[in-house]
Amino acid sequence: MIPATAGFHRQKIPAPDGLSFRAHPASLPAMTQSVYTLEHSDNAARAGQVRTAHGVIPTPIFMPVGTVGSVKAIAPDDLAAIGAPIILGNTYHLYLRPGDELVARHGGLHGFASWPGAILTDSGGFQVFSLSSLRKIREEGVEFRSHLDGSKHLFTPESVVGIQRNLNSDIMMVLDECVPYGADYAYTEKSLALTTRWALRARAAYPQGSGQNLLFAITQGGFFKDLRKRSIEELCCHDFDGFAIGGLSVGESKHMLYDFMYEVAPQLPKDKPRYLMGVGTPLDIAHGINAGIDMFDCVLPTRNARNGTLYTSLGKVNIKRKEYAEDDSPLDPACNCYTCRTFSRAYLRHLYVSKELLAFRLNSLHNLTYFLNVVRQARQAILEDRYASFLAHMESLYPDEAAQGRRFIQEFKKESRRFGAQRR
Repeated sequence: MIPATAGFHRQKIPAPDGLSFRAHPASLPAMTQSVYTLEHSDNAARAGQVRTAHGVIPTPIFMPVGTVGSVKAIAPDDLAAIGAPIILGNTYHLYLRPGDELVARHGGLHGFASWPGAILTDSGGFQVFSLSSLRKIREEGVEFRSHLDGSKHLFTPESVVGIQRNLNSDIMMVLDECVPYGADYAYTEKSLALTTRWALRARAAYPQGSGQNLLFAITQGGFFKDLRKRSIEELCCHDFDGFAIGGLSVGESKHMLYDFMYEVAPQLPKDKPRYLMGVGTPLDIAHGINAGIDMFDCVLPTRNARNGTLYTSLGKVNIKRKEYAEDDSPLDPACNCYTCRTFSRAYLRHLYVSKELLAFRLNSLHNLTYFLNVVRQARQAILEDRYASFLAHMESLYPDEAAQGRRFIQEFKKESRRFGAQRR
């Protein structure tokens, strides 16, 4: 009998937009070029590039979430076909299963998952701190029990960097504490100090210039603006490769999200990438870009796709509704993804109500294409100095959502005009 593996040859997935597959970081010299280049700005909105070991990422960018090394229902060739230059993985989940050392033996996450593009890995802090009954925080790190089998583990700032080095993440995130929504000032202040100390320990464990993996710090501070400012001041004077805004989209109202987003983003360094973690809807992303943020991730496009909610150039479509049972039109006439080129709304509804697995793939493929198109169109609008009209168009697609945050948006527009006058 011929072994099942006989004649097996791993197919190399073409890299999107000219990205090329690179080796494990142990064999690579440290990066010498600047990580971020600002190409153009339209008021606070920025178009730029982030350089990684696995390609240059045009910004603003949306990163599909592949928590355990796979974007749910989507294969790497699907991601390459829709032009995703970077995806996100999660340190906590990959550490527990299959294990970061196993992944390292198989060429890092790029080789293991056959993904030629860039990868950002979250530190796992958010997942660990969501296990409130299963973890203990101390100066050394956070002790937690696995959600899989109850086994005990310890994450330290140093070990989390080591795990991400084994995964060969192009962008590594420091360990931080994400405080729950509603935490009081005293708790948030204490947590912020710990997050800062942990970030500096992570940088000491992986000094600037050590290798090709980039290291981003995460600013925190809960919903206290003075603590947000303090976090930025304490972290941004150190030589991290980029800075993230953590601790938003954790249960606060839409107008509070926008208030803090517009407050915090302009305070981050202009010469480094700015990353808003875990946000959000297409309109959230459009406003994040308007505030000056470069990078976004969220499970929303794939999670909602599996629930039958699809995003289109005409607004949201709930594909399970009976009105689509005999609709022969494409899901989105303005979209050129495989789903929209090939299938009707009627067929997509049939797949969904029949609980066919193909529905997950086709719906996810479209939603991810839509989110990537949003940031591509936003980038083009910035380059052409017409971002305000692009944002107005996005608000027209999601009027109910726009109304929830409009009070703070109007105030920001006044500040933007004053900023533009000062720049001139």
